[in-house]
Amino acid sequence: MGISSAETFYPGYSTARNSIGDLGASLPPNSMIVQPSATIFDLVVLATGLLVLAAAAILGRAAFVWPMTVPLGLYGLGAFLVGVFHGNWANVHTLAALLTFVAGGVSAIAAATAVRGPFRIVAPVLGAISLLTLASYCVLSSASPMTASGLGGLERRIAYPAILFVLAFGGYLQGAAASAPVVTRVA
Repeated sequence: MGISSAETFYPGYSTARNSIGDLGASLPPNSMIVQPSATIFDLVVLATGLLVLAAAAILGRAAFVWPMTVPLGLYGLGAFLVGVFHGNWANVHTLAALLTFVAGGVSAIAAATAVRGPFRIVAPVLGAISLLTLASYCVLSSASPMTASGLGGLERRIAYPAILFVLAFGGYLQGAAASAPVVTRVA
């Protein structure tokens, strides 16, 4: 919702032509102007990164599956770094975004080792969509069929499945906690 909100405040923003990171108002002619879109985007991405990092740390301390919590933590770190380093930090921003994209997809796939039920299938599918879209672009560049909707559409096909995974995983954990047997003390 933060991305959608920031899009409405960015003059001339196109979900097809502009990357998600452009919402930080990093491209000319807006690179020197702090816009409401930049404030919204940066705060949302920084908060998301911190919350995902905290969740990964809590899950790790609770002896949750490490092959899933480490990439989840890297996903949070990458998101936080995207908020810190705008597109005008070209190489650093690109590396932070790449870390976010890869770690998000890997954590979703690795979730299959830690969850049960239908989510054991749904989570890896979300991760695979994200990673296969990224790989398609990395290998084929503009010849990738995923670029038909522009760079912005491509990025959303990479980012949104990972975001959806994190939201669904939170719901999964809430449901798992609610269905856990209650332990009563015998006095």
